[in-house]
Amino acid sequence: MLGTHGREIAKTVFTAPARALARVGVTPNQVTIVGTAVTVCAAILLLGTGRWISGPIVLGIVLFADSLDGTLARLTGKSSQFGAFLDSTLDRLGDGAVFGAITYALARQSTSSGLQSWLLIAAVVSMVGAATVPYARARAEAVGAEASGGIAERTDRLVIALVAVFCVGIGLPQWVLAMALTWTALASLITVVTRIQSAYRSIDKR
Repeated sequence: MLGTHGREIAKTVFTAPARALARVGVTPNQVTIVGTAVTVCAAILLLGTGRWISGPIVLGIVLFADSLDGTLARLTGKSSQFGAFLDSTLDRLGDGAVFGAITYALARQSTSSGLQSWLLIAAVVSMVGAATVPYARARAEAVGAEASGGIAERTDRLVIALVAVFCVGIGLPQWVLAMALTWTALASLITVVTRIQSAYRSIDKR
C-alpha cells in the first residue's frame, strides 16, 4: 500500500520540522486543523475551479505532510485519544472536499456524453466511499468487532485520483480520469464489503 511506505518516508522527512514546531510550542492538534483547512481551501479554490495542474500539486504536498501531526505528537509525548479522533474526523472533511471538488468541476463542464456521465457517477461513488470505508471500521470497533482490510487505503485512493486529475490538466484525455475514478470507486466498494465481512466474522466468533 502507498500509505504504508509513505508513512515511513514521511516520518524521516518530517522529524526535523516537527522538532522545530515543538520548540515554538505548536501542538499536534493545531497542525491537524491547519492541514485540513489548507486541504479544503485548495480543493475548493483549485480543483473546484478547474485548476487541475496546481491543485493536485498543492494537495499532493499537503497529503505527504499529513503525518506531520503524528510525528509531532510522538516527539512531544502528546499523543492522545482525542488527537486520534480529531485527525480521523478531519481527514473525512479533507477527503470529501477533494472528491466533492472533482465532482463539482466535472458537473460544470458543458459537454454531455457517455464519458461525462461515467465520470460523474464514478466521482460520486468515490466521494461516498471516502466516507463509508472509515465509517465501517469505526462503527465495527464501536461494537467491539474488528473490521480491517480492503484493497486500498485512503492514501492510495487520493494519490491515484489526484495523479489522474493532474494528467488531464496537462492535456491527457479524460478517459484517464474516468479509469482512475472507476478504480477508486470499485476499490472503495470492495473495501467496504471486505470490512463488513470482517466485522461479521468477528461478531460471529463471540
